[in-house]
Amino acid sequence: MPRKPGSKQRIKTFFRGRVGKKTSSYQIQEAAQVTEWARRVRELRNDEGWPILTHNDDSSLKPGEYRLAAVPPEDKDKPYRFSKPVSSRIRAIVLERNGYTCQMCGAGAGEPDAQNPRRKVRLHIGHIIDRSHGGDDSPGNLRALCSTCNQGAKNLAQEPPTWTYLLAQIRRATIKDQKKALRWLRRKFKGADKTDA
Repeated sequence: MPRKPGSKQRIKTFFRGRVGKKTSSYQIQEAAQVTEWARRVRELRNDEGWPILTHNDDSSLKPGEYRLAAVPPEDKDKPYRFSKPVSSRIRAIVLERNGYTCQMCGAGAGEPDAQNPRRKVRLHIGHIIDRSHGGDDSPGNLRALCSTCNQGAKNLAQEPPTWTYLLAQIRRATIKDQKKALRWLRRKFKGADKTDA
């Protein structure tokens, strides 16, 4: 009995039939027939060299839209590179340290996902400085990120903003948004040692 193609193979077939065309995340998920389709797309981009563009690469694309810019390399011509996953122990340390919240948008694990309210927020471990830019898997270079932020931050090696920059941004915000930031900070650091400031 022939094996059913895996989710990555289904995504490859789907994209090959849509070179140059705008595609939504819902179409990709439907083609992949799995909820972890975004990881497969990242593997195609980063490990196999597929020129899949997102809104970070092409301003004509909205968040949740993709485009395969050119005919992808053949599978037999591209060697597979598997990166070693972060250990369960390190993952637990990072999640605990980050209070089980996304360090970019503040979404907490299990909350409704802002991008898709039918889903709950799932946290991933992301690199501050990506491996491809020389970053390592030490806890100091890792942070908790939700699925949306993790995909948007992939392979970016930006320095985290300084506290003075953040303070300036908060001062510029509306009172309503300042209060939201205060509530988020109180929730994040509930029970934290006051001597850390």
